[in-house]
Amino acid sequence: MTAVARQAHIELKSAREIDLLRKSGRVAAEILMELKHATVAGMTTKDVDALAAKKMKERGVTPSFLNYRGYPAVVCTSVNEEVVHSIPSARKLKDGDLLSLDIGIFLNGYCGDTATSFVIGGKTTPAMERLMKAGRDSLEASIQAAKLGSRLGDVSHAMQKAVEDAGFHVVREYGGHGIGRAIHEEPHVPCYGTPSTGIRLVPGMALALEVMANAGTAAIDHKDDQWTVVTADGSLSVHYEKMIAITEQGTEVLTPHED
Repeated sequence: MTAVARQAHIELKSAREIDLLRKSGRVAAEILMELKHATVAGMTTKDVDALAAKKMKERGVTPSFLNYRGYPAVVCTSVNEEVVHSIPSARKLKDGDLLSLDIGIFLNGYCGDTATSFVIGGKTTPAMERLMKAGRDSLEASIQAAKLGSRLGDVSHAMQKAVEDAGFHVVREYGGHGIGRAIHEEPHVPCYGTPSTGIRLVPGMALALEVMANAGTAAIDHKDDQWTVVTADGSLSVHYEKMIAITEQGTEVLTPHED
């Protein structure tokens, strides 16, 4: 949940801080998967938001999206051609809708942030399956590329290549970000990049890697609410996100879940 940002100071995390991010990330991942399995046709996206708020309250965590720069909800519920940041509403979900859920929490002052896409009712089409697979493969490729000593361009390029090799396009105006005590920290992590360029990955970096992949054009528009991002041509879009930490021992996924 971030737009393009300028390079600035990158706050490296201590082992204690990475452990705090690990705990918040795991809770965020658990809530995301519970929402995925509980969301069915007939529910409104507002219902999904209310369920997310309930699950966060039960765990004693605070939603990080609510009131962030005026965002009025706990989760982002983007449907079909909506890419990211869709505000929950009275829109009823139908079997066959492609839903992207993005959630963020604070636990003990540290953020957990993760997203996934799935089809309501499981009634997918081959085209939907290919798009979702491209998104998942892209995120996994970027995680594999995020090795100690690699450069940020390697991570972004791996993300872009997996999507484009599958015949789709990445969104260029939005991407991932550093994460810690703030929802969005430096560096910005684009969904596209050039290998062997950008900052070098060093121990203590915590990143939220995000891929937004469109079935059609890479171009996007915004709805009148100034939050909801949609594909310019009305094609489907998916959004996947996981948090990672770069350590001396290797790269750790901080939001482990089945996607």
